[in-house]
Amino acid sequence: MKEKLTTSRRDFIKNSTLAVTAFTIVPRFVLGRGYTPPSDQITKAVVGVGGMGRNHLAYNGTRVVAVCDVDKNHLQQAVNILKDRKIKAFSDYRELIQLPEVDIVHVATPPHWHGIIAADAARAGKDVFCEKPMTHTIGEGKRLVEAVQQNGRIFRLNTWFRFQDIFYGMGTTVKPIKKLVDSGLLGWPLKVTIGRRTGFDWKFYWVGKTNLEPMPVPAELDYKFWLGPAPYKPYNPARVHQTFRGYWDYDGGGLSDMGQHYIDPVQYFLGKDDESPVSVEIDAPQQHPDAVGTWRRITYTYADGCKIVLDGDGNDEVPYIEGPKGKLYPGFRSDIPDLERKLAAFPDPEPQETDFIKAVKERKKFALNEQNGYRSCTIVNMGLVALRLGRSLKFDPVKQEFIGDEGANRLIYPPLREPWTI
Repeated sequence: MKEKLTTSRRDFIKNSTLAVTAFTIVPRFVLGRGYTPPSDQITKAVVGVGGMGRNHLAYNGTRVVAVCDVDKNHLQQAVNILKDRKIKAFSDYRELIQLPEVDIVHVATPPHWHGIIAADAARAGKDVFCEKPMTHTIGEGKRLVEAVQQNGRIFRLNTWFRFQDIFYGMGTTVKPIKKLVDSGLLGWPLKVTIGRRTGFDWKFYWVGKTNLEPMPVPAELDYKFWLGPAPYKPYNPARVHQTFRGYWDYDGGGLSDMGQHYIDPVQYFLGKDDESPVSVEIDAPQQHPDAVGTWRRITYTYADGCKIVLDGDGNDEVPYIEGPKGKLYPGFRSDIPDLERKLAAFPDPEPQETDFIKAVKERKKFALNEQNGYRSCTIVNMGLVALRLGRSLKFDPVKQEFIGDEGANRLIYPPLREPWTI
């Protein structure tokens, strides 16, 4: 089977290359000297204007020209916020991404839509700003990477801790942590523990309710389109909007919600942006087939012996990073004597492109892009697959598939509801 993310709206696939003009394949800001976009800003469209999407209607250097949502109330609220501008509003993102005046598509839908919409936008010649998690499955991540790279697009994943802001309980940005790891002062291999005692909350309140009773669909919501590729299940308000994270079909609880925020910087400072773990071990109660539950511990191991431990219990005080030569605790405390002086002798990490608008204008890779974002999202999705199946798994980091487990590999490319297909 040819592995390619696609919608089944034949007209969209058949005509997309004809409908997208050169202005979307080559953005207006690179057309040449003498042409300046209105207000010298990049234009963008936001798909999914619920709470998260409305928070991103404005960021520096961009001008919103279109919005899209399957909930009429959400759509009207976004239009009201942007009332002083000429905004185009859509209920179907496939119409929005064909607009020649759109440079960037910001994907702020529930995660079960991220991969499909982002890949379709890239194929339509748009750059992409995507909320985390990058994709709902490992297979969608593969196809999204292909779509972005084959179409020469610039992609940004919306988590930022690898390059800015205080990294939760560590009391510092990730930069000095990266410098410490690179210095070798901690030794190798390393074990990183991510949990409450090291300053990271897994948000176990994102568990789903079981035995949901069917209820009438609100008039303002196109529930069939909201479900999209997910299996059809009768409407209940717990499935949509603020509480969708508690259901496997649309997200994956606290692990999916916070996983890339917490794990992506670890991939970065361990120097494993081009690698994946070779195994995932779980310690968790049996999960409900529909509703996400809690877990006690998830352990990932790399080929070189490095480990990432997700601690759901958080009962014991442990170092954030532990190596054979030293330990690092929350607050950037260490058992290495005179650490600050010793670190000063080592070079800083390589600089990263952290201005997305600059990356778009100059056609440069953003710091957190489709490739390294795919790797950190794969770690999250490995854990979700193991949890759903209730067993530990071996993983081939080259083939990007599970070893000797057909059930696990089916969840790399799970069946999607018609007319959405892989």
